[in-house]
Amino acid sequence: MISLISGTVRSLTTERAIVDVGGVGLSISITPHTSSQMNIGAQVQLFTTLVVREDSLTLFGFLDEESRATFELVQTVSGIGPKVALAIMGAHSAQSLATAIMQEDIKAIEKVPGIGRKGAQRLILELKGKISDFSGSERSISHQPVWREQLASALVSLGFTAKDSDNAINIVVAEYAESGIDASTIDISELLKKALQSGRRN
Repeated sequence: MISLISGTVRSLTTERAIVDVGGVGLSISITPHTSSQMNIGAQVQLFTTLVVREDSLTLFGFLDEESRATFELVQTVSGIGPKVALAIMGAHSAQSLATAIMQEDIKAIEKVPGIGRKGAQRLILELKGKISDFSGSERSISHQPVWREQLASALVSLGFTAKDSDNAINIVVAEYAESGIDASTIDISELLKKALQSGRRN
């Protein structure tokens, strides 16, 4: 799974960048803030997350790992997909979003396009306990293995709740473990297929 890219910026708008990585141009969805920090022809490093749909693969890129982690976290909230999550990251830094959630500042969150008051309330309710790690001065963010984060993100994008995706992944990991196989060595597309099957069985 693609979690970090380094290359040369070949094309740039406020919403999208094309980065040349070893002769391959990757199209990456970004926020206006990220765009403002990039220049055509310059080198860039982006922390990325790949959102898997049945009919598309979309890369989202961020300048720091904290922003990417926050982008993935907000998608665990019911009703928030990658487009709204990107809008949230366009309006807030990881730090300011954490502060708004901890202080239950509905007005600061509902200004984000596509959120509204109910969405802001839901975001605060579902993330208040989870996002506290981002609000400290030290970036002590506890990460799951990258492959598991990406798999959970893909399942959430396909309509799973965070809890259901976690359950489906646990089932897949257990099934592989019974065969003496480490799930982290399996291609992400195979893991996704098995997780989707496990989710349907539940």
